[in-house]
Amino acid sequence: DVLVATTVIEVGVDVPNATVMVILDADRFGIAQLHQLRGRVGRGAAKSSCWLVAAEPSDDGEERIKAMVKSTDGFELAEVDLELRGEGTLMGERQKGRNDLRLASLRRDREWVVRARNVATELLTEADGLANLGGLADEVDLILGQDEVGYLMKG
Repeated sequence: DVLVATTVIEVGVDVPNATVMVILDADRFGIAQLHQLRGRVGRGAAKSSCWLVAAEPSDDGEERIKAMVKSTDGFELAEVDLELRGEGTLMGERQKGRNDLRLASLRRDREWVVRARNVATELLTEADGLANLGGLADEVDLILGQDEVGYLMKG
């Protein structure tokens, strides 16, 4: 039996006896999508394979394909994706490219980003959240805007 499908097959399809997948123009897909697609085969006991086909991949497309060949670890692939695409913006809508942080980089300064996140989480889980931190609450409001800051405040 053969199933020919678009990328709609990416999530939610569980066919344990599916053993071969061919992804055409694989260089045009992101790493996460390729990883999801590849996960549709090899769900049963039979040996499986996934063929990534690309006629003339760009440099980035070739790097994505090499990463897919090298690893099946989703976390490792996410790291490669971050390295290739960049962080994008934290507060805006851009999902790739240079970040909007003035001094930090999510990649280079990962340890500091994790520390800052932990401190922020502690501040927000205190009894009154940002309510008792007047100046900080105003800064968050200035950066995020009134529509998005509400979920940070308690009560």
